[in-house]
Amino acid sequence: MAYYSVLLLVSHSLFFFSFFSAFASESSDVLLLLEKIKPALQGNSSLENLQLSSWNASTPLCLWRGLQWTSSSAGGALLRCNDSAVRSNRSLASDPSLQLLSIRLPAAALAGSIPAEIGDLSSLQSLYLGVNSLSGTLPLELGNCPSLAEVDLSGNSFSGSLPPSIWNLCDRLVSLRLHSNNLSGAVPDPAVPNSTCDRLLVLDFGANHFEGEFPQFITGFRSLRELDLGSNRFSGSIPASLAGLKNLERLNLSYNNFTGQLPEAFAQSKFSAADFEGNSPGLCGSPLKKCSSHSGLSSGAIAGLVIGLMTGAVVLASVSIGWAQGRKRKNRGKRGEEEMEMEEDGNNGGEGKLIVFQGGEHLTLEDVLNATGQVIEKTSYGTVYKAKLADGGTIALRLLREGSCKDAASCLPVIRLLGRARHENLVPLKAFYQGKRGEKLLISDYLPNRTLHDLLHETRAGRPLLNWARRHKIALGVARGLAYLHTGQETPITHGNIRSKNVLVDEFFVSRITEYGLDKLMVPAVADEMVSAAKSDGYKAPELQKMKKCNSRTDVYAFGILLLEILMGKKPGNGRNGEGVDLPSLVKVAVLEETTMEVFDVEILKGIRSPTEDGLVQALKLAMGCCAPVAAVRPDMDEVVKQLEENRPRNRSALYSPTDTRSEIGTPF
Repeated sequence: MAYYSVLLLVSHSLFFFSFFSAFASESSDVLLLLEKIKPALQGNSSLENLQLSSWNASTPLCLWRGLQWTSSSAGGALLRCNDSAVRSNRSLASDPSLQLLSIRLPAAALAGSIPAEIGDLSSLQSLYLGVNSLSGTLPLELGNCPSLAEVDLSGNSFSGSLPPSIWNLCDRLVSLRLHSNNLSGAVPDPAVPNSTCDRLLVLDFGANHFEGEFPQFITGFRSLRELDLGSNRFSGSIPASLAGLKNLERLNLSYNNFTGQLPEAFAQSKFSAADFEGNSPGLCGSPLKKCSSHSGLSSGAIAGLVIGLMTGAVVLASVSIGWAQGRKRKNRGKRGEEEMEMEEDGNNGGEGKLIVFQGGEHLTLEDVLNATGQVIEKTSYGTVYKAKLADGGTIALRLLREGSCKDAASCLPVIRLLGRARHENLVPLKAFYQGKRGEKLLISDYLPNRTLHDLLHETRAGRPLLNWARRHKIALGVARGLAYLHTGQETPITHGNIRSKNVLVDEFFVSRITEYGLDKLMVPAVADEMVSAAKSDGYKAPELQKMKKCNSRTDVYAFGILLLEILMGKKPGNGRNGEGVDLPSLVKVAVLEETTMEVFDVEILKGIRSPTEDGLVQALKLAMGCCAPVAAVRPDMDEVVKQLEENRPRNRSALYSPTDTRSEIGTPF
């Protein structure tokens, strides 16, 4: 046996030696990825990253995740896996003409850094590493990539100064996104004076710690369409030459320390006060307040959001705001979704902004803030009201707790992202209100549905029969909703707080997810309260310590607990306190004791002839796979949906009926 073990080890060593020796002398992009870039992106984690694990010698090159290749020997054609010859060919890595075109690993749980060797990728055209946990400084060598045109490193933890070599890319750069990092210092000037970066369309330095005066050279980038310098520490005046960027469609200079008078050209521009708010009180001029010899707000410039709570049989609240005699409605144009901004001014007037998304076009600011309602839920970060409109309609208002939210500049991009999310298994965001004093309201349709938590754990009369067919439909709906959040949009959304209390179920057992992405609006301390709650309630993935680190895999873990909750009918918990139990541990014990069938809820087994044939056992295995302690081995939500679809219950006759006449408790839902 020892002989065969040694022989096997030698054969493996020879395989890897032959793999690397085949192209090591060529200094290929493949070798660079494996020896330098992969270890750097992986970081010091003892667990191999799921995406990076595909970068290995035993996997065909076209299956390496997040990469796009081309070969000059094939006429520069892209390497595609729909060609069976390419898909099965493991020797492509030795092709000296092979070139790496793109690295796209957004929201991939990367926790390392970018190595200096990135500059040796001579054909790299796009680098997308946004929404990860990468840190360290940006390497000077990043500016040495001769073909790099698209860079997105937003949503990471990069620190230090911006390397001046970044402007070496100027001739070919199309987009440069560094939003939401910890970069600091002054933005360096290009080495070549009067650089115009003729192809540059998007420049996003927002939500960092940059300081100094406005980078004057940016006004020479004549092709710019989007410029975001918001939420930094820039100071001084805003140059008049900025108004000369005729192609500029989006501008954010809010929440800095700019002073002085805005260029007069902005008075007739498409930009609003929101694009300049949060700066020094000395910043003035249209579209902000008029410049004068004295500063200060006119009387009645701020209106309060008044919320009154009354106790009685039910707790009632009235959400209202003072209205000015003068009212101005302004259509802000197309931003990828339908939007409407409303500003209130005039004598005794207050100001507020209502952003309306698809399906909420009928709402007005007056409708929303004059609605009266009933408190239906309170959380650590807000209060939810069932609010009745003057026309008799009903909406749900979530008033976010004062001090729980990030600044406006950081909130609005998240709000617009959430406002674009549309799926049959999501409760859509219909509108968002932001008041003059920072009040924030999330507005959605009021759905008179019960939560999955109530359906599973309430014992009151009238509760519908929850057989396997209905539970499967609920679980599949939740899985589809999560899969859409993770992969259905250009920018992925992590739910961050998936649990049975955040799933609404209607009378036809269609499930809809609420509360998705709210952690991105919260300040870190409040967001981390969600992690604490998830821990006590049993939904927290073992690797999740701070909400900033939540990702699609931590969502998958929480879904696994949710699926176990559906299958077992028991409340999850951490097994230490409260009424919940550690569901994965319960299943493991049952498997060891060969009593697996006993973990299923009695109600779910009604009418089931074979738990295996009806997909119950497969669903239990899937749930345990989602709850794997090692994040890298958990399936993604697309795979979860696929497995649930492949293992449907055989008897689905009661799926679409709100009642079940065969059951003594099958009364209307």
